Parts: sequence; C-alpha cells; structure tokens
Amino acid sequence: MDWFPLLNSLRIAAISTVIVFFLGIFSAYYLARLPRFIKGILDVILTLSLVLPPTVVGYLLLRVISPKRPLGIFLNDFFGIRLTMTWCASIIATAIVIFPLMYRTARGAFESFDETLASAGKTLGKSNTYIFWRIRMPYCRQGILAGTILAFARALGEYGATSMVSGYTPGKTATVSTTVYQLWRLNDDALAFKWVLVNVAISAAVLLAMNYFEKRSMRSGGSLK
Repeated sequence: MDWFPLLNSLRIAAISTVIVFFLGIFSAYYLARLPRFIKGILDVILTLSLVLPPTVVGYLLLRVISPKRPLGIFLNDFFGIRLTMTWCASIIATAIVIFPLMYRTARGAFESFDETLASAGKTLGKSNTYIFWRIRMPYCRQGILAGTILAFARALGEYGATSMVSGYTPGKTATVSTTVYQLWRLNDDALAFKWVLVNVAISAAVLLAMNYFEKRSMRSGGSLK
C-alpha cells in the first residue's frame, strides 16, 4: 500500500492550516475595527468560499493561476513556475476553502473578548502587540484552537477544489480523497475502502483532540476564576 497520498494530504493540510491560522486571526481582528458597512461587505467576500461548491472554487482559481491566464503566464515566463497540476496548487485551493472556518471562529472569539481587559492593559502602559498576544489571544484560545482543528480536519478531506487545480498524479499530487475516487473508478473497492477507513480514523482522532483540548481549556479557565 503506497502511503504517499496520506503523507501528501497531511502535508497539504498542515501547510494550508498554518497559512489560514495567521490570515484568519488577523483578518478577524482588523475587520472588527472597520465601519459596519465595509465590514459587512468584506465579511461576505471572505466567507463566500464556505458556501460555494468546492469545484466552483477550483474553477475560479484556475481562471487566475492557469498557464493560459495572465498570472500563470507571468509566473511561467519570468520565474519558470507552473502552479497548476502540482501539490502546491492544492495548498492554495485548500487554504481558500478552509479560510472561512478559521476566520469565523476567530471572529466569534474576538467578539466575545472583554475589552475592559485591553483597556486595563493600556493603562498599565502595555503595547497593542503585548495586549494582543499576552491578553487577547490567551482569552480567546478556546475559539482559536477549535477553528484551527476544524480547518485542519476540513483540509484533510478536501477533494473538489484540489482535484480541479492539481488533478491526480500518483507520487506527485495524489491525496487520500483523490485516491479514493480513482480507486472507485477502477473498481478497486477493497483498497478504496482501506483509504476510507484511514481517512475516517484520522478525522476522528482530530475531532477527539479538539474535544480534549476544549475540555482542558475550560478546566484551565475555571481554575483561574
């Protein structure tokens, strides 16, 4: 059994989760400071990929990074970079798909933050950077952690967008999801079912980890009160 699809899926999920972790947190933090009208428009744009079919996301991404499009032509001609049909394209597609999960959970966590704590920090002469990382983030850690784990779990199961931009090439772009589909097409149900069990086991482990850390976080928060 070739384990490359699993290793590739974990690699793509891990990198895309790190990307959306920082993008989601800072987007949620700074958008909360904008006027209501502008915040509403940007909120729709940033969460649109949550409701769009993944294949539509993949198609729109191809309209941007395809070798026949201006950006794709520029990258190929000047840097020799071809994004489509590579595992790197799967990172871009996956990050776009899972970004709303991180963004919305982070936004909810920041909205529940008690701003009097930040005000108290300012009266003590603490900088905004100190307040963000040492006060705001620890206070919101439960929501941030939940969003991170959910984004990672969703990234592991991504199929539609990644199959559009990366396709299926054994040993290069194959993921667990695309491998299951290809094995099903080849009527290899036994091996496809093994990959399904692997995916289910990993997803269950991720969700159990989320529940564990949430309970641990709640106990820690309770002990501080």
